[in-house]
Amino acid sequence: MNRRDLENRLVDFAVLIIKISELLPKTRAGNTLSNQIVRSGTSPALNYGEAQSAESKKDFVHKLKIILKELRETFICLKIIKKAKLLEENDILEYTMHENDELIAIFVSSLKTVQQQPSNMK
Repeated sequence: MNRRDLENRLVDFAVLIIKISELLPKTRAGNTLSNQIVRSGTSPALNYGEAQSAESKKDFVHKLKIILKELRETFICLKIIKKAKLLEENDILEYTMHENDELIAIFVSSLKTVQQQPSNMK
């Protein structure tokens, strides 16, 4: 998978998150989780854009760690939504959780690879 493919996948993931947030009930819990998941679920795509302009290997690794942190936060939020049964459309939730899990695996692997490479970035 090249950089553009991963960027597109992260953008598609962000769109899924936005769709889920729009489907959540307009209750106190639904609104709170909606706001939270939009922040954490769209952040990976935005931070990936920043990572492409990293000033050093250390900066690049830091941005990848932020992406991973946000993906993990989003996954927990999705689990809460699922357990609280706040979403009637379970298919989109299951698909998004699966995609979230795959993105976490990609970034864990990417971090391991980058951290093993010698520092020759910018």
